[in-house]
Amino acid sequence: MQKVAFIIPPTVELLDLSGPAQVFTEAKVHGMELDMEFYQYSDEPVSTAGLGFGKLENYTSAKLKAGDFIIVPGMDNDYVNSIPFRAEREFFKWLKESSDKGIIVCSVCSGAFALGHAGLLKDTECTTHWRRVKALQQQFPQAKVIADILFVKSNNVYTSAGISAGIDLALAILEDLKGPLFTHKVARGLVVYHRRSGSHKQESIYLDYRNHINPQVHEVQDYLIDNLSKDNDIESLASMVGMSARNLSRVFKEKTGTTVLEYLTLLRKEFASTMMNNPEYTIEYIASKCGFKTARQLQRILKKK
Repeated sequence: MQKVAFIIPPTVELLDLSGPAQVFTEAKVHGMELDMEFYQYSDEPVSTAGLGFGKLENYTSAKLKAGDFIIVPGMDNDYVNSIPFRAEREFFKWLKESSDKGIIVCSVCSGAFALGHAGLLKDTECTTHWRRVKALQQQFPQAKVIADILFVKSNNVYTSAGISAGIDLALAILEDLKGPLFTHKVARGLVVYHRRSGSHKQESIYLDYRNHINPQVHEVQDYLIDNLSKDNDIESLASMVGMSARNLSRVFKEKTGTTVLEYLTLLRKEFASTMMNNPEYTIEYIASKCGFKTARQLQRILKKK
């Protein structure tokens, strides 16, 4: 079973920790087999908001394997600049050794400084909170620090910007592991209807057009995602959510900026593109599974930009 190990610093930014942890908790609710573990590497951690965590096991007791994840959340800036932090050489060495074993090391916010001290940012694209970008580049001149992104994956290392960007990072990790459909379900459960993109992956249609709070439109969108092969006429969809066809068409366009048919076509196109990666599927089979009447219609849609 895959593991995600959070290594909590003495003065942790609460949302840097709780945001990604909640994403993975929601993923488990949706059936993902995953273990989350929490460790400390120094004093008993206390959040910058004053919330304590009690005694945790030391990171050296973690039993991780290739493909598992280590996440280092952000910490108080005074601590990042302190001698005690820079003196955590054994911890930094452990991070480097873990990475060398194929364990994926990630940071949120100023957690990137721990990765820098571990030597993991050399010739690696990375980011951190916008207030700390300049300092990160100055301390680690061989790092390729990018200022204007939310997260980035480079050389098997994930780094993200500050605070809420940890949620975006965790969703990106989920999409890499489980695909966009699963990630959509997790984001929906977290009421994250519009996932913000990093630099390495474009936004997914499964999360686009969700930046609204209309429950009937969300219900229609969820239904369409799960029933692409059906006819999905506007009258049936409207009846399902207790609206007239005319009213659903108006509200859907108002809330999403696109029509029901345009949205359905985009969903079908993306799912077809994913299925095309399987050489065992014929174009006719893909067309039928995605709700296209003929293979020729699918080919015509795929050619459109």
